Amino acid sequence: MEFIAALATDDGDTFIDRHFGDARSYHLYALDGQRPRFLKAIPNTAPEESGHADPRKAGGIAKLLRAENVHVLATRIFGPNLKRIRKKFVCVILESHEISEGLDFLSANIGLIAEAWDQGEERTYLNQKTMK
Repeated sequence: MEFIAALATDDGDTFIDRHFGDARSYHLYALDGQRPRFLKAIPNTAPEESGHADPRKAGGIAKLLRAENVHVLATRIFGPNLKRIRKKFVCVILESHEISEGLDFLSANIGLIAEAWDQGEERTYLNQKTMK
């Protein structure tokens, strides 16, 4: 199966050091276990939070990314809305700063991503630090 991953970035080269939902844009890549393929960049148009862990923000991010058929969210930091969005996406916490390194990790672990996807709403998130 091919998965579409959304990577949280401001510059297209590195992951942000803020919560996933605070990225200026998401770079979308197709993952199939081979070489990741860049699809496009989309701006983050989700509403701003009215308070910490605002469910409206999580819903806005989910709606934006579901419209692009995204399966996987990858970044260095997720906020408290992780408990909401992991029901709809496979969330991967990466140690890498560089998007290229993060893509290498995602491609090498496509089997674990597929297993997490198959768990549906009961899935937890994947953490590169604990997967070594």
